[in-house]
Amino acid sequence: MEDSFVPSSFEVPRFYAWSGLHLEPLGAEHNGRDYEAWMSSIDHIRSTPGFSEQEKPNWPVSMTLESNLEDLVRHARDFEERKGFTYSILDGDDVIGCIYIYPDRAADYDAVISSWVTESRADSDATVREALSTWINALWPFSNAYYAGIGGTTDRRHRT
Repeated sequence: MEDSFVPSSFEVPRFYAWSGLHLEPLGAEHNGRDYEAWMSSIDHIRSTPGFSEQEKPNWPVSMTLESNLEDLVRHARDFEERKGFTYSILDGDDVIGCIYIYPDRAADYDAVISSWVTESRADSDATVREALSTWINALWPFSNAYYAGIGGTTDRRHRT
């Protein structure tokens, strides 16, 4: 049994595009744009599945640009160490949200996934979740993942 979150043989996607949007791994280069995106949308993010006060009582919170950079560096390190995967959701160069793919601390699921979009893109929240859920189901090696706002994915262990 492997100790990593995903099998060592799994090639973690570095890019995904759909409907004029795309993902790329969250990193320090996104700091200013990421900071502006979520700082301008804290109330909306808190109303998004996976980010309620009960689910994530300490996030999102107001922080400095410097502390946001520290958070982005931590996510990038998790990505490189294959401990968890956070991507920026972009429209061109504009950060409009994030998706987080991490192990389930309760061990009920292979992975727990959540995503948010900015308040200005709130009307696309559900369609973004659906597109990303399709991507995860098609490409990622999870047999039982939970995506906040969608629920558990189908068991794909028998997939060829």
